[in-house]
Amino acid sequence: MKVISAPADTNIFGAGLKDGTSIALGYMPAAITFGFIAQTTSLSIIETMLMSLLVFAGAAQYMALSLLAVGTGALEIIFTTFIVNIRHFLMSASLNEKAIPDSPWKKAGYAFGITDEVFAVTSMKQGTISSMYIYGVFLISYISWVLFSGLGHTVGELLPDTLQQSMTFALYALFIALLAPALQKQRKIIFLAGLAAVLNSLFTQIIAEGWSIILATLISAMVLEFMEPAARNENVEAEHERTEES
Repeated sequence: MKVISAPADTNIFGAGLKDGTSIALGYMPAAITFGFIAQTTSLSIIETMLMSLLVFAGAAQYMALSLLAVGTGALEIIFTTFIVNIRHFLMSASLNEKAIPDSPWKKAGYAFGITDEVFAVTSMKQGTISSMYIYGVFLISYISWVLFSGLGHTVGELLPDTLQQSMTFALYALFIALLAPALQKQRKIIFLAGLAAVLNSLFTQIIAEGWSIILATLISAMVLEFMEPAARNENVEAEHERTEES
């Protein structure tokens, strides 16, 4: 039986590697940019690659860099990273329903590698999926992210010091680039970003910058969460009134 199952597992793992190749290629520019910005934030290449190895979450890593750049403490960075990545609980739970039952240790291993892109590829796979398939998608993406983070840091070190210092704006430009597509699709994102920015500006006058970002993010999200059901109910009532009039 072992002789028969081994090739099958290998084929499934290979299919995961193949499907994850597109993610690995897509991670190249983002990882290089992260490594470059990490270098301008005074992280060593070892620290940069360790962050990619241990965190493996693009948005959270970029957020951590922005907090490091303003001298935020470790506790605030950890807490902010937790908030940014809290959606991974939902993604892991959803993928668990689709995956073939397996040992908790194997599930814990691939749960670490569930990024937005890995989740998208694995969850869209027809039928149930095995742990080996998820590991295939995850590992090739993971290797790409870590290696190209190091490459980006190396490229940054080769640039002149004056150019390195002037490129610190790249972090803020990247956040704007990430936010812009969402702003075009949903107006509520404009409200959320604007409210968070205003609250953060106020909170920085009385508390540390790291905690002000965390508090502004939480309050903005809660305000939007309370406003959405009210707006939805108003739309339903308005539609009901139009139906009665007609």
